[in-house]
Formats: sequence, C-alpha cells, structure tokens
Amino acid sequence: MEERKWGNQTLIREFILLGLGNIPEVQIFLFLLFLAIYIVTVAGNILIIALVMANRRLHTPMYFFLWNLSCLETCYSSTILPRMLASLLTGNRTISVSGCITQLHFFGFLAATECYLLAAMSYDRYLAICKPLQYAICMNGRNCLWLASGSWISGFLGSTIMTFLVSKLTFCGPNEIDHFFCDFTPMIKLSCSDISLTNLVTLILSAMETLIPFLLTMTSYVCIMVTILRIPSMSGRQKAFSTCSSHLAMVTIFYGTVIIVYVMPKNSTLRELNKVFSVFYTVLTPLANPLIYSLRNRAVKEALRKVCSKYLRSKRPLEKLSVNSLDQILTRSPQKTIESCWLNQLIGWSMVITRHQMGFVK
Repeated sequence: MEERKWGNQTLIREFILLGLGNIPEVQIFLFLLFLAIYIVTVAGNILIIALVMANRRLHTPMYFFLWNLSCLETCYSSTILPRMLASLLTGNRTISVSGCITQLHFFGFLAATECYLLAAMSYDRYLAICKPLQYAICMNGRNCLWLASGSWISGFLGSTIMTFLVSKLTFCGPNEIDHFFCDFTPMIKLSCSDISLTNLVTLILSAMETLIPFLLTMTSYVCIMVTILRIPSMSGRQKAFSTCSSHLAMVTIFYGTVIIVYVMPKNSTLRELNKVFSVFYTVLTPLANPLIYSLRNRAVKEALRKVCSKYLRSKRPLEKLSVNSLDQILTRSPQKTIESCWLNQLIGWSMVITRHQMGFVK
C-alpha cells in the first residue's frame, strides 16, 4: 500500500514477507511441521512452568531460572510462529510497517533476554558444581531475583533502543523482506534513509547482548568441565558429562547462530544461509530447551510423575464400586431390632439415590 510522499519517492505502509518459499506442496508440509513444533514447544514450557510453581521441592535457584526460561520461550516462539503459520495457511504475507516494527521489538527483547538468562543459568551451575560451599550464600533469593530481573530489563532496554532507531527510518520501496519474520538486517535494507548510525548502534548492542554473555557462559562451562574431570568415579564423570554436554550443545547452537547472523561480517554465502540459521534460534531452540534443561532432570520427572499419579487417583471413577460390593457392606448392619429395620430402610433409599446419581440402570 503506497499512500504518502517523501521527496520524490513514495513511502510504503506494508511489507511482504517472502518466507521460506512459494511452492504449495512445501507450504502445506511446512505448516504442519511448524504447527506441531509450536504446539509441543508451548505445551512443554507451560508444563514446566506449572510443575515448578506447584512443587515446593522445585523452589530452588536452578528451577527458578528454568521457570524464567520456560516463560521466555513460550513468549519467544509465540512472537514469530503464529504469524508465520497464518501466512503459510492463508497465503497472506503482508504485514504493516508498524506491525513489523512491533514484532522486531518483541523478538529483539526476548532474544537478548535469553542470552543474558543463559549466562545467569551457567553461572548458577558453575557455583553449584565448582563452589558448593559458597552456593547458598551467592545464590540466595535476592541475588537470583536480581540476575533474572536484570536479564529481562537489559533485554528490554537494548531492544527499545534498536526499535526506536528503526522507527525513525523511512521506507520507500521495494517492500519485500526476504525472511519469514521481521528481522533487523533484511528490514533496514529497504530503508531510503541514512542507516549508518543505526547499523553502528545495533552492532554494538548485538555484541553486548551476544558476545559478552556467550563468553561468560563458555567460561562457566569450561570451569565445570575441569571440575568434572577431577571426579574420581568414571560413572560419575560420564553422568555429569552427559548432562553438561547436552546443555553445552544447545548453548553453542543458540549463541553460534545468533553471532553468525548479527555480529559476523556478511559474505554472499552467509547471507544465503541467514534464514536457515534463523530457524535454529527462533524455532528449534525453544523446542529443545524444555527437553534438555528440564524433562531430562530427575527432580522434574519425579515431580511430573507425582502430579500425574495424583491426578489419576483424583479422577478414579466411583462406578468401579459394584452394586454387589455395596450390598455386602450393607448386610453387615444389624437387622433384628426395630431400629435396625428403620436403618436398613434408610440405607435402601440411600442406595437408590446413589445408584441414580452414579448412573446405574438396572
């Protein structure tokens, strides 16, 4: 939609997201694939949120950070995937400029927050494994709250600065964004304003939000690995390595793809692979994090087992009590006195009412 003039050029009011292709058969497959991923992602993260809130044994620093991560991943995937699924289903790829900037803001906010939060989680694990005697002092409730809130606030401030700079740009065509969501780099390419300041500030923010947390996270995991190597038991080392290696793999994939897309200098090959790399940190990471960080954890699995068993016990149908068993219980009442006759009559009426309520039809 072209409505306003800027100099000799026409300003655009809508963008077209080119997505991941335009082949109908591929679109159907991608819709079903990403719909399944979105459902599993949201369900897994909401399950972890509910477990941590319901089980007092999980009210510890580690699970406090996992709770924050699950909240973040639920919002993070919901920022991109619903709009993407709607485009795949309906074929409508247009999005207003203001809507695109809004999506960019929330995506940048949540992505930066995840970088900081992963660094805080790695520091928590470092203290628990390498400094166990200092863990209770360093990771008290106040410090945990500061680390978590600092991650959210830092991510919000960085994204707000970037969004403000982008909102001041003028877009006058073309209006096709070669991506499946409103990302920063393909979006500002369409601007007809001077973007040198915006690029510089965004590069600095990207380095602060990705490189620094990445270095802190890797330092923590290196220290953890060194400590694990000192464990005398081979089985203990293998168990610790299996857990830390899966954590480290997810952290490396997330930070690595984000750094490649936003920090490293671009060549033609990297530009072509940007959308592929973006799938890793926007779709696959929110899907894998609940499995890697929580559902493989023994305490979380035990909490889930208790919740399921409690739910099944509470939903056990009363119809399993047969009429014969009720009759056997009732025959134990005395029947030789007038009082017992009245009692049996009252019990008989109660049986009729009970059968009616439980749906027995004889």
